[in-house]
Amino acid sequence: MELKSLFRRKSEPEPEPEPVVVTKPGGKGRPTPKRRDAQARRRMVEPPPANRKEAAARMRERQRVERAEAREGMMRGDDKYLLPRDKGPVRRLVRDIVDSRRTVGTFFLGGTLVVFLAAQPGLPAQVRFFANILWAVLLLALLTDSVLLSFKIKKLVRERFPKNTERMMSLYLYGAMRATVFRRMRAPRAAVNIGDKV
Repeated sequence: MELKSLFRRKSEPEPEPEPVVVTKPGGKGRPTPKRRDAQARRRMVEPPPANRKEAAARMRERQRVERAEAREGMMRGDDKYLLPRDKGPVRRLVRDIVDSRRTVGTFFLGGTLVVFLAAQPGLPAQVRFFANILWAVLLLALLTDSVLLSFKIKKLVRERFPKNTERMMSLYLYGAMRATVFRRMRAPRAAVNIGDKV
């Protein structure tokens, strides 16, 4: 009996061991897909346009999205989207210098409008006289502020970019022009707050 049972055990196929799936703690709990399968799933193949009208509509939509992306990148100060006049770390520094302070230039435009309205013919002579005085004061304040701004630009650019090859005068003009634009209308938008140390 013992021999029969022994032979019977040998003839029976042994059960195969179950595969053990080892999962890392915090893992997905599933196998990682092959790269080509993942790329194929990510790549959404757009069907071809049915006619010219649809093709033109798709092109307009793509251009609109690209323009919006370019504008947002330009407002962020991303060098990829900036105009040549705004590109580079030196120009970024000049923008930060201007944006970190209050400038007379932002008040100059509003003051000019007041002077223009007050200098209209038909108004009393005293009003026109005070308009001329206000114009002279604004102009003097703007020139003084521009000179102080250019001194600061010159100092910081030479400290941080000693190998800078741009002409300082072009940097002064760049800073002065930005200083005359209202802060919310500046492009690229201000990356620092007023009073921040640059």
